[in-house]
Amino acid sequence: MKKKICVVIASRANYGRVKSLLLKLKNRCKLQIILSASAILDRFGNIENQIRNDGFEINYKSYMIVEGQNPITMSKSTGLAIIELSSMFDSLKPDIVVTVADRYETLATAVAASYMNIAVAHIQGGEVSGSIDESVRHAITKLSHIHFPATQKSFNRLVKLGENKKNIFNVGCPSIDMIKNTNLSINKLTRDYNGTGYKINFNCPYVLVLQHAVTTEYGNGSFQVKETLKATKKLKMQVLWIWPNIDAGSDDISKELRIFKERNQGLKFGFYKNFYPEDYLRILNSAKCAIGNSSSFIREGSYLGVPSVNIGTRQSFREHGKNIVTVNYNNKSIYSAITKQLKIKKYKPEYIFGRGNAGNKIAEVLIKIKTRIQKNITF
Repeated sequence: MKKKICVVIASRANYGRVKSLLLKLKNRCKLQIILSASAILDRFGNIENQIRNDGFEINYKSYMIVEGQNPITMSKSTGLAIIELSSMFDSLKPDIVVTVADRYETLATAVAASYMNIAVAHIQGGEVSGSIDESVRHAITKLSHIHFPATQKSFNRLVKLGENKKNIFNVGCPSIDMIKNTNLSINKLTRDYNGTGYKINFNCPYVLVLQHAVTTEYGNGSFQVKETLKATKKLKMQVLWIWPNIDAGSDDISKELRIFKERNQGLKFGFYKNFYPEDYLRILNSAKCAIGNSSSFIREGSYLGVPSVNIGTRQSFREHGKNIVTVNYNNKSIYSAITKQLKIKKYKPEYIFGRGNAGNKIAEVLIKIKTRIQKNITF
């Protein structure tokens, strides 16, 4: 009987990170997919059609987000997610549940599955970053049975956290796989995306902006994004801005973006909710500079060599390549960093997060591994 492997996709970023893995697992196991949280909310770029168009079956959809985008609703959403996922796991009865990175939905997945004696496989554990994400990531590590860190340093941290080396596999980041297997020409965009504001001409120079709320700095989102808006407004080129994720404080950022768009309709600012994973890579690769605090600028950006300006503390202490310049929340500092990065066409590619074969490596382990639910600290 084929092993039942359940992958929980809770955000647009999740899908980009696991698509290569799903493709490798599709015909080798009984693949189960749960789509939940912001991944099925239209205002955050509902990715249900993307997943179905890619040939995958979705076993369950679950609405588990409490409105408000503040610390209270994040906590409540985590609790609701545990309840919802528990029922779905009970129905699907997977052998292994796969969860990704450091979001509160990821934590809920690990809690529900581990309490139900289901093996948890965690992708991207052991990394250092800012905000509450780092605490969540390490908590998930202690609830997980199989670990797929993306770098050697992350592997070493998992060992220091007391995880058994036999269950830790340094495979690289699955998102790099897609880069390796995608024609990155900007002329290969799969569809005409309907954003708001200025319609971006992808054949002319543009910068890419993606700035999320920092949950441990809740209440400061409006100020932080205003500084970035002031800096990018000075640029004499197109600005492609992607809407933030669902973390606490995102409503403040979204409000400022809407106000800015209405007050500056003559500027070449285009605002978009979401792109298909391959198209996002094409857009990132062709950007003259990537600006904000997305981990994609650090992961995919380092592999692609895209000049990037990292703003604030959301990615504090994360491993990164030479393509990253970090600045604080000051429009003058942001603008200065952007102008310097715009002088650089591309950085030399770096392979911090692997060379593009993580999905296959993870699939091989998941198919063959014999799991043991009882964990013991090993140091």
